[in-house]
Amino acid sequence: MQIDLRTVSIQPLRQTFDHLARRFGDKPASRYQEGSYDIQAAENLHYKPTWDPDQELYDAKITKIVMQDWYALKDPRQFYYSTYTLARARQQDATESNFSFVESRGLADMLPPAVREMALKLLVPLRHAAWGANQNNTLICGYGYSTIFTQPCMYHAMDNLGIAQYLSRLGLLLGDTEALDEGKAAWLEGSAWQPLRRYVEDTLVLRDPFEAFVAQNVALDGLLYPLVYARIVDDYLSAQGGSAVAMLTQFMTDWFDETKKWVDAVLKVAAAESDSNRAVLQDWIRAWSTRAASALLPVVEIALGAQADDAVGEQLADFRVRIQKTGITL
Repeated sequence: MQIDLRTVSIQPLRQTFDHLARRFGDKPASRYQEGSYDIQAAENLHYKPTWDPDQELYDAKITKIVMQDWYALKDPRQFYYSTYTLARARQQDATESNFSFVESRGLADMLPPAVREMALKLLVPLRHAAWGANQNNTLICGYGYSTIFTQPCMYHAMDNLGIAQYLSRLGLLLGDTEALDEGKAAWLEGSAWQPLRRYVEDTLVLRDPFEAFVAQNVALDGLLYPLVYARIVDDYLSAQGGSAVAMLTQFMTDWFDETKKWVDAVLKVAAAESDSNRAVLQDWIRAWSTRAASALLPVVEIALGAQADDAVGEQLADFRVRIQKTGITL
């Protein structure tokens, strides 16, 4: 008996889902496209919100930003659930290794007392600011429009929750539970923290999800992370024997470098959509970045003292150069 084996090519009747074929053509779609495009709930929503009957449950008109196609706000990282969790898992492994290295080698105990105190005073209260960022990005995800825009905001929210937890672990490692209590007291009562606390609390009541995106992810994060984690921790504290602190906050530095590419891409596309969008974004960014710089000045003074004003001014200038590259002139 003889058996002949042949390869038979079977042409599928359809290459992808109908909604993706309408947008990209009848060809195989990537996992990012399948998990991101044209899946925003827009029909058959039954009831309007009882707190605002004039608004749809998912309403693109809730923001001053107008987009002909909200799915133009593509994430250059192309994160969907799988790629996002895999990327963060690798980063968490690296962060856990850093914490284990610092603990096992006793590097925390070897920190100069002044550097240890400075790290606790500066970093532990920031876990409350990170929680505020978590809440703001959750609101953007809930009230923003199009999955391609709201999906990364939820990832951003969970990242900020993780940052708050890392800062809590840093406080426990360097100062035990007393450090967390002192950090909370500083956030609630310390004079240096009240402008930033007011900023965070004012952003929590913003109704426009895109303005919340600008106030939190563009303005505040755009100044806070370079100032605190790059300029103060990586440069200033490391030069004084605080390299262990830089190891414990490496995730924050790497995370900001990654996520600002997505933030800038959103701004660039939204600003290019129309002159009206560009004008709105310009006004928002100018107002919120100016206020963020003022709120961060007394925080930076905790570490840099009289040099804080120059540091904040230089970072604000760098921030404006970054924003100008998106097509928005401040």
